[in-house]
Amino acid sequence: MDVSLKKVHRGFWQLADPKIWIASTVPMVLGLVLSVAYYRAFDFFWFLVSLVGVYLIEIGKNAVNECVDYLSGVDLSVDSTHRTDFSGGKKAIVDGLLTVKQSAAIAVVTLGAAALIGLYVVYFRETRVLFVGLAGFLISIIYSIPPIKLCYRGLGELAIGITFGPLVLNGMFLALAQRFELLPLLVSIPVGILITNVIWINQFPDYEADKACNKKNWVVRLGKPRACRIYALLFLLNYLAIAAIAVYTVNPVWLIGLLTIPKAVAASKNCAVNYDNISKLIGSNAATIQIYILTGILLSVAALLDGLLI
Repeated sequence: MDVSLKKVHRGFWQLADPKIWIASTVPMVLGLVLSVAYYRAFDFFWFLVSLVGVYLIEIGKNAVNECVDYLSGVDLSVDSTHRTDFSGGKKAIVDGLLTVKQSAAIAVVTLGAAALIGLYVVYFRETRVLFVGLAGFLISIIYSIPPIKLCYRGLGELAIGITFGPLVLNGMFLALAQRFELLPLLVSIPVGILITNVIWINQFPDYEADKACNKKNWVVRLGKPRACRIYALLFLLNYLAIAAIAVYTVNPVWLIGLLTIPKAVAASKNCAVNYDNISKLIGSNAATIQIYILTGILLSVAALLDGLLI
């Protein structure tokens, strides 16, 4: 392979960053589990098609955000001390693997392919997916692109929570079960809260760069000490939402989602003490992602027990 093509190939996968696809995998798997557990509805083909479509949107969002953050100076302002695996963008342009034009081209191709897949699902499977898919598609674009730039105006956290919680989970459920129900909506709330908290804690290492470049996310707006308190509060809201599911279903099995409380308490305490010590703070970054994944697994188990066995 030509050297330049190898570089672009590396840049694409660094930009795509498959390890973070877990953000959308958790709600998609939950949507699948809920459709099987309560309605015995599963179609591998439509699950796979929906999976690919959402992953393409993730790549496109990453590519758009990479271009905007590079041109705004945010990514260039992140020094080696504050650069972590959890923050600072995908760094494909900063590392010289891709140009802005190449990243923009990746955004156009992947988002275009995602749109075609979405229309395919709408036409051949479930018409109502159009509204869910269109909302997610538009949010992924205006998340970074001027003049709206949600992530620069304190709306990025909300956008991520809505997209990877209610939209992705209920979109997958709708594509498979072909119906709207209250339970999937309730289950999507803790998922949305937790992915918001993943984004929240990941903004701490970028605080100085974001502030210098006028990227006014809520960590920048509040300052690190107060943002630490919101970080802990979001964990609390997640557990209250899980408890509400148990009340709605009249089944305490859902309370297994509370098993991550000790890990959340430890992560919150670490954030409060080490919000300015990046090397120690990343323990909270990692723990938040782990809690997100574990919660997805625990809620899936609860759904299967509630819907199939109990």
